[in-house]
Amino acid sequence: MGLYDFSIYNVIERNARIFGDRTGWIFGEEKLTHREFLNRVDRVAKGLLDRGLKRGDRIGILAQNSLEFVYLYGAAARIGAIMLPVNWRLQAEEVEYCIKDGEPSIMFAGPEFQAQVDPLVEKFDFIKHAFSMARAEGKFASFSELMDNDGHCPEPEVRFDDAYVIIHTAAIAGKPRGATLSHMGLLLSNLQVMALWHMGSNACNLGMLPLFHLAGLGTMLNVMHAGGKNIVLAKFDADAACRLIESEKVTVFVEFPPMLQTILDRNEELGCDLSSLEVVGGLEMPDTVNRFEQATGGKFWIAFGQSETSGFVTFAPYNERLGSAGVPAYIADVAIVDERGEPVEPGQQGEIVVRGPLVFKGYWNLPQDNERTFRGDWHHTGDMGRFDQDGYMWYMGRMPEKELIKPGGENVYPAEVEGVILEHPLVEDVSVIGVPDEKWGEAIKAVCVLKAGANLPEAELIEFVASKIARFKKPKHVVYVAGLPKTNDGATDRVRVKAEHGA
Repeated sequence: MGLYDFSIYNVIERNARIFGDRTGWIFGEEKLTHREFLNRVDRVAKGLLDRGLKRGDRIGILAQNSLEFVYLYGAAARIGAIMLPVNWRLQAEEVEYCIKDGEPSIMFAGPEFQAQVDPLVEKFDFIKHAFSMARAEGKFASFSELMDNDGHCPEPEVRFDDAYVIIHTAAIAGKPRGATLSHMGLLLSNLQVMALWHMGSNACNLGMLPLFHLAGLGTMLNVMHAGGKNIVLAKFDADAACRLIESEKVTVFVEFPPMLQTILDRNEELGCDLSSLEVVGGLEMPDTVNRFEQATGGKFWIAFGQSETSGFVTFAPYNERLGSAGVPAYIADVAIVDERGEPVEPGQQGEIVVRGPLVFKGYWNLPQDNERTFRGDWHHTGDMGRFDQDGYMWYMGRMPEKELIKPGGENVYPAEVEGVILEHPLVEDVSVIGVPDEKWGEAIKAVCVLKAGANLPEAELIEFVASKIARFKKPKHVVYVAGLPKTNDGATDRVRVKAEHGA
């Protein structure tokens, strides 16, 4: 490492040195001190090096959350490899695309996903090694085999701005795009979250979000950077969450609807003490936010950010300026520009653009997309917003050509769902929109035109979509109409579709 370099691995080393005997990690019944965690990370790193991995190689993983998943994040930072976590909610074809795009040298699979990964190990020559997150089976060596060494590694060659993780975002043109994030962006994002949320070594994160998602990874890194304690859940479990908040004095978590509401509902029966909670971040309805704050005395925070910005770039307590997305954070320059890229006045709507060290390195293998995204020394987010006179940003939605629906916090592009629906032989035309949903925040609605004489039950079309792409992308609502409104150039008038069917 050079004079000015610092990596996520350095944080792990620091924690072991300063907080060595304190509990840093919990998964189920297993608890690890910071020193024990460093030892396991080093052994995984040595195992990867022994199998030929080098700086810049990708580590693919399709698995639910576990300590082994976290070891890999640490080991990648140790040797300069790039993590490639794949969303296990995707359909098989989408998973295959992400792996083909990232070309990992080594592939890890959870027990429930080994059958899905097995043929890909055969298909792709770039995958040199395959490991199970559990015991050995077939082509998959056991994870414990990887750790069967002394953990001694050469001095790392990692640079501050090296790529660290590729997170595939929603498919804007039918294919997910791999947002490549650096050590620098994530470490600096940690620092501003630690400052804004007054996070120190007493912080305890309840990690309920998947580690293939930046919100799950980012919050884990925030608390690790502060020297705090991370509780890793394989997946969301409201009963376990309530009990862990009480027993481990959880101070922070980030959620997607309806997690917080479900926790509050379950706790009415369980009666656990949730008063240790200081901060929850996410997307929630006002009633749920008020219930949380009254029950715990904690603060719910609202924010704006993307995978492409290494996390949040605007923050505020939810009720500080109700309806806003907060004010720009410490290490992000955020502006609103018109179609020419010129700044607009407060109160005027335009595209949200961001610059600074939090901005990602670009989309993996997509130079043309990078040219469109990085213009005029700004990252163009594709999101619309406005600033008020006091500097609070108000999110106004996606630009029409980059419209996004967010059911339960997941990102879904209407164009992708429309493309799948149009594959059905009975569908003539379709427009997919987002509509309010009390449980998930937003739901997908398909407004369809059937071919003459056709009859297609709504449930049948919904399952058709679910068979083609990830189930979270399927419509919750389907309506059939005689025709869709069109603009003068013959395109679907999405504004009118939303006005007529957006309730």
